[in-house]
Amino acid sequence: MAEQQGEMAADRDVSDERHRDGVDGEEPLPPMTEQISEQLGGVRGLVESGVPIGVFVIMNVLWGEHLEWAIIAAVASAVTIAVVRAIRKQPIRHAVNGLFGIALGAFLAWRSGDANEFYLPGLLYGIGYGIVLLGSVLVRHPLIGWGWSIIAGKGKSVWREDKALVSLFGWLTAMWGMVFLAKNLVRLWMYLDGGMATALGVVTLLFGYPVTALLLLITFVSVRRRRPQALASLNG
Repeated sequence: MAEQQGEMAADRDVSDERHRDGVDGEEPLPPMTEQISEQLGGVRGLVESGVPIGVFVIMNVLWGEHLEWAIIAAVASAVTIAVVRAIRKQPIRHAVNGLFGIALGAFLAWRSGDANEFYLPGLLYGIGYGIVLLGSVLVRHPLIGWGWSIIAGKGKSVWREDKALVSLFGWLTAMWGMVFLAKNLVRLWMYLDGGMATALGVVTLLFGYPVTALLLLITFVSVRRRRPQALASLNG
């Protein structure tokens, strides 16, 4: 009887230890570069995100008189990427998001017969993102701060108690908002011109994920360097 009680007590100790390890002994956050890579879907995600647009631009240049070929090729490439990822049991979130935007742009371009319409959803989304980001700064709830708390701070909101950190996230959010507005207003001007479909496609490729990756890098470096003590409590 005493042996059974001893075994039960030992089992409880092991169970409690495992529970504590699961709750308190959380794994350390991955390095900054890994966090950035994860948000963008890795190098492969960066490449895949630009494939449908690149296919559309190339097809439209080579066979501009057959817009439907470019549309079909772009949609087919987006669908193929999503299917291959699903078959390999890889994350398809980025692929599905890209597929939705490509499908909507393809529908608008097909219906109107104008290649410029293919880029309309993306540039409107970008302008909307820029306005929302700047709006969050005005109400002193910078979205980059909340994004950081989710990505690198386990969802904690302690950064809200640090005025200097709130200010830093405010400047970073304003930077994101102005960049998004600037690049997409340029794209909107090109769209409204009506005769710059190829150039609009090239600008979309160059100012898409590469610019977002640079913004992420600036954000991570700025926060980690300027507020190390605050981040220690945020990440802890």
